[in-house]
Amino acid sequence: MLINGEVKPAFEPVRQLFQQSLTASRDKNAQLCIYLGEERVVDLWATSGADEFSADSLVNVFSSGKSLESILMAMLADQGLLDFTKPVSAYWPEFVGAGKDTLTVADVMRHEGGLAQLNVTLSAAQLETSALRQNSVGSVLEQHPLQFPDAESAREYHAITRGWIVNEIFRRIEPSNKTLGEYLRAQISEPLGVDVYFDVTEDEARRVCRVQPRSLMAQLSDSVSPGSQARKIGLTPSELVNRARKLIAAFSGGARAKLPMPLDGMKEENFGIFDSPAYLPAQIPSAGAKCSARGLAKLAAAMANGGQIQGQIVLGKAGHDALHAAPIERTMMLMNTRFTQGGLASFNESDAAKGTFEKGLNAGRGGFYGWMGLGGSLFQWHPEHRIGFAYVPTALNPIDLLNERGKSYQREMLRCVDTIAST
Repeated sequence: MLINGEVKPAFEPVRQLFQQSLTASRDKNAQLCIYLGEERVVDLWATSGADEFSADSLVNVFSSGKSLESILMAMLADQGLLDFTKPVSAYWPEFVGAGKDTLTVADVMRHEGGLAQLNVTLSAAQLETSALRQNSVGSVLEQHPLQFPDAESAREYHAITRGWIVNEIFRRIEPSNKTLGEYLRAQISEPLGVDVYFDVTEDEARRVCRVQPRSLMAQLSDSVSPGSQARKIGLTPSELVNRARKLIAAFSGGARAKLPMPLDGMKEENFGIFDSPAYLPAQIPSAGAKCSARGLAKLAAAMANGGQIQGQIVLGKAGHDALHAAPIERTMMLMNTRFTQGGLASFNESDAAKGTFEKGLNAGRGGFYGWMGLGGSLFQWHPEHRIGFAYVPTALNPIDLLNERGKSYQREMLRCVDTIAST
């Protein structure tokens, strides 16, 4: 692959790992951008040449967009407009009945909202800004029943729906009734000069490089290829079999009634629906953000530096504290997770000893906050070391559930920081 960009001298090991890990047939295109303090110390992108791809290309980052939702909600908290501990109904009076009355905003942000799956299919038209302002999604959620997993924990991953719920809360609080997408553009993307969007214009759409999910067999072949990145990070055949057994056990028995696809056309396009032309103007914050690693890393750096960067305040102290406050550990699917009241995952090295999936999730990224996207992307920050981190690939590896390929760069970055501190 053709590697472009630059790194500061102390961070050459990150470049070496980036170059050694990528192959044209497997990885297609990737961006890696990292800040230390307010300085961009790693700015790399790679391409096989099959697509028009650069550091300014926009890529669908799937669930990495959830941390954008969290930051935007914290901006309302910073203005004294939102209290995460209050019921959703305090801001959205129509969201009541059948258990909704006591559901707090923090519950929603921690994936404990009882709306992980919907019994309806939404169209691209329903998700455009003009339709959202007319309550196209809000009316659906107001009438929808809650359903929690059959377990002690109420936490269930709201893969797509969390962003739709948050959008409805947000636009009812924001003084001019802006949606998440409008506010993101007006208060973050444009002032900071960063490419982070929930919906894109026609001009921006020209910079979108579509994601390419890899086949199951192609991903499995990585685990048996000597010297492959998968083997280096521990995704060996025995480890994948071990994880598969746990997944099968977790999802066998007690299955819910089959629900319709969340998006119109998803059955045909699968993961490609999120960056398909029809959905580019739509807002799917939890799974459809279009971003560059440069844009995400600069915003992550602001969060790592107390909410500001290079003289620009993104989030004041009150909002920053609220965003990171009250992490609660509960089981989600088949692993323990920690989410703050603002909806950020908090990663801890000590949690790695709790099980296979906890190790994959935490080992090597302890101290980071944020989340990750299906098959590859990472948007996280480390307040203690003041690291802002973003990794954005176009080739998706869904079998890499915990984005350990990207985590290898986080681990290497932490090594570099430790080396600097010891000299």
